[in-house]
Amino acid sequence: MRDTEDMEAEAGFDDGDEPSFSDPEDFEDDISDQELLEDVLRDRPQEADGIDSVIVVDNVPQVGPERLEKLKNVVQKIFSKFGKITNEFYPEAEGKTKGYIFLEYAAPSHAQEAVKNADGYKLDKQHTFRVNLFTDFDKYMNISDEWEAPEKQPFKDFGNLRHWMEDPDCRDQYSVIYESGERTGIFSNDAKEAITVEERARWTETYVRWSPKGTYLATFHQRGIALWGGEKFKQIQRFSHQGVQLIDFSPCERYVVTFSPLMDTKDDPQAIIIWDVLTGQKKRGFHCESSAHWPIFKWSHDGKFFARMTQDTLSIYETPVRCFLFGDFSWSPGDNIIAFWVPEDKDIPARVTLMQLPSRHEIRVRNLFNVVDCKLHWQKNGDYLCVKVDRTPKGTQGVVTNFEIFRMREKQVPVDVVEMKESIIAFAWEPNGSKFAVLHGESPRINSSFYHVKNNGKIDLIKMFDKQQANSIFWSPQGQFLVLAGLRSMNGALAFVDTSDCTMMNIAEHYMASDVEWDPTGRYVVTSVSWWSHKVDNAFWLWTFQGRLLQKNNKDRFCQLLWRPRPPSLISQEQIKLIKKDLKKYSKIFEQKDRLSQSKASKELVDKRRTMMEDYRKYREAAQQMYQEQRPLRLQLRGGVDTDELDSNVEDWEEETIEFFISEEIIPLGDLE
Repeated sequence: MRDTEDMEAEAGFDDGDEPSFSDPEDFEDDISDQELLEDVLRDRPQEADGIDSVIVVDNVPQVGPERLEKLKNVVQKIFSKFGKITNEFYPEAEGKTKGYIFLEYAAPSHAQEAVKNADGYKLDKQHTFRVNLFTDFDKYMNISDEWEAPEKQPFKDFGNLRHWMEDPDCRDQYSVIYESGERTGIFSNDAKEAITVEERARWTETYVRWSPKGTYLATFHQRGIALWGGEKFKQIQRFSHQGVQLIDFSPCERYVVTFSPLMDTKDDPQAIIIWDVLTGQKKRGFHCESSAHWPIFKWSHDGKFFARMTQDTLSIYETPVRCFLFGDFSWSPGDNIIAFWVPEDKDIPARVTLMQLPSRHEIRVRNLFNVVDCKLHWQKNGDYLCVKVDRTPKGTQGVVTNFEIFRMREKQVPVDVVEMKESIIAFAWEPNGSKFAVLHGESPRINSSFYHVKNNGKIDLIKMFDKQQANSIFWSPQGQFLVLAGLRSMNGALAFVDTSDCTMMNIAEHYMASDVEWDPTGRYVVTSVSWWSHKVDNAFWLWTFQGRLLQKNNKDRFCQLLWRPRPPSLISQEQIKLIKKDLKKYSKIFEQKDRLSQSKASKELVDKRRTMMEDYRKYREAAQQMYQEQRPLRLQLRGGVDTDELDSNVEDWEEETIEFFISEEIIPLGDLE
């Protein structure tokens, strides 16, 4: 090795001389500034730095200097809850603000949150905020004027997604999960015996859900949701959502909402995701503080709007509406009307509001006093709304319940009141009628009352049954008939009621029943004991609507049964009335089909027995042939003695009894005294 002095001399570090950093005359510098300062240049300020945290708010009131400070305070109060505002700018012209402002947040995520939640905020009757990111202006300005056709996607044929509706015997289908979730089956309902349509092992990891119109079957997996449909239940769509636990469909089946507690992040909301069913694409993600009240989103009847309630705000999407409240809300099943209630605040009474969308017109407001809680119950067609109001009248300590009945189809939406001083256990509307049922009282004196909302502005009590063993009400989907059930702790007591004349058709029991499920037609009802709630006696029983038991299906560790929904009927109300009028004419045809089905069942039994006999005959012939083929081997093994001939001569047989000594027990005589 060279010593240090030689190296210093070559580098220009001679003793006593200053170092020289000059380049030789023939040196060529081929290193660019980009290479030398790459790290520094990478972090150099960009022209667009900071603007992704800026929002533009339009439709702001135009005010002069005397009202500017008040406007700033209002804007700060509204927009500061989305994040820290670091800068604000109010453009002015001719002594007034221009009607739009610029707000800068500390982080881009705060600006995005402000756009999502404040866009459409109604400040007053004349000013509704429109909020956009500042960076969106460049995006919209750079949109090409030339339209490019989207890439054509190959067509996927999933078969007839409504094939089950073409069953000639109009049999409905239902899904069953059993063997503690290891097996899932789809069955067609039949009064004699269920018919297997599809059965698979480990089809789902938790449970299944049908879509509202029965088109899709949703199964749950650790990595997400899968949708199945068609004649052979092929996989139609997948939605990747790690750790998904809950699911909800829009009424139109166009969108599906999934919830997972594992995927949420502060900047990228992933706890709740809305998916497009047809394309499988994610439409939007949301944060979720709690899933205790699922579904988080509630849909309008046609799926055009959905609403969500956060800590103190009701947010309606598609049409921007903001209402501050702490109560509850519910959509009308028949119209784009949302009902919500706001609790009392100091001297301001509680109130129930009915709002028409998208006009946001308040069609009815009802003030309530001394309110503890409210529950909203819509009749299936949206003809009536019942607001169950729990009140504490002044000077009393008990709770009184009022049923505020809103007549939605009448002018100015009149309201009738039914008061009850007993505790309410259950309330349920008749799906296609104007009656409702109430369970009230304390065990063991639980009463069931039936009311009728009449057109003359009165609500009549039709009938009251006392001392009922019931804690749940299950109306038939077609109305008129219902089941009063005492589930779980009440040991499965069942009462089948015809509300046309309020007669008790049958009283029965399915011990420890945990669920009651009506089929879509209202002809059958299933009671079941789920393995998820009770570990023994797991089964589901099939009843007629009159309470006659048809089947007892004992499935090993049975978990869940869900009827497959039917889409709305295409028959008009006039056609339905005509069918009911001519029902006697059709009943003869049905009776004839019933007789044919019975004879068909007998024919199927005869054919089954004939097939079994034919199988036995073939087996016997094959055994005889094998017996003859093995005869030479038997002769060889038995020393030439033809035992077959001996066996055939029954008269030469002799019966011999052989006794074997097994054990001996000696008992002293003294022990017998």
